[in-house]
Amino acid sequence: MAIPKKGSRLIGVDGTAYRWRIRHRPTYSQGNGWGPLTYAVEPAEGRGRVLLVKLPCSRPDAWLGERTTTVGPALVAATVRGALDRGWDPSQTGSAFVFDLTEGDLSDVMKGHSPSRGITFRPVLSI
Repeated sequence: MAIPKKGSRLIGVDGTAYRWRIRHRPTYSQGNGWGPLTYAVEPAEGRGRVLLVKLPCSRPDAWLGERTTTVGPALVAATVRGALDRGWDPSQTGSAFVFDLTEGDLSDVMKGHSPSRGITFRPVLSI
């Protein structure tokens, strides 16, 4: 399984290039806040095993205004390092390596620095 190049971003982690991507639109489950914010990472060159990161929060575009976080290069690099420490080998082939993070895992991966969080505000429109 490979992630599409269109809409993905490149990142270098410890001298290795990776490509990462978040879905453009939430799934129905993610939109309702039932599913976590996820993103995929793979080696930039060649084929390899995809890393699927599941964060312990909702997407910023969730319909119900759940707690969310910002995914940026620092978080992606930290989760790549954490997944490598937990056994992800990007040079192998096979099904995706799922890295399901809890609140404690996220703090450990970020070395005590938690990513920015917030609750999105969705105004109620009356007709």
